[in-house]
Amino acid sequence: MYSCIESFIDWISFWKEEISYTLPTTKQKIVFKVQIKSQKYKTKALKTAAKAKGVSNVSIEVEKGQVEVTGVGVDSVCLAKSLQKKLGYASIVSVEEKKEDKKEDKKEEIKPIQWASTYFPCPQFPVYYDCDGYYRY
Repeated sequence: MYSCIESFIDWISFWKEEISYTLPTTKQKIVFKVQIKSQKYKTKALKTAAKAKGVSNVSIEVEKGQVEVTGVGVDSVCLAKSLQKKLGYASIVSVEEKKEDKKEDKKEEIKPIQWASTYFPCPQFPVYYDCDGYYRY
């Protein structure tokens, strides 16, 4: 006969098997429409977007009134709410997966710099030799 605790443990283990947590590994490009009235609003938008979790790059197009955010695992709805709270108006224009160029994946070979040594050991005091072969300081 099962006790209440054993049945609860069985119930929890059943749900634990079904739930799997996966971390996002792809970069997202999110574009927000905001009202940028002055330099002050531009600074607020940059600071707010940069503080969000997972953001790696923020850019603003003032003429279009758009903030472009790229990063891994960025919560677009939460970021839109925080931008709306700071700026008064913000809406999500697009959310898409950012494709990286294959050219950027290639690492440039590091060429070592040949550096000539300029260190020449010099005695700190002169050494004098006698005619007997002994030296004095």
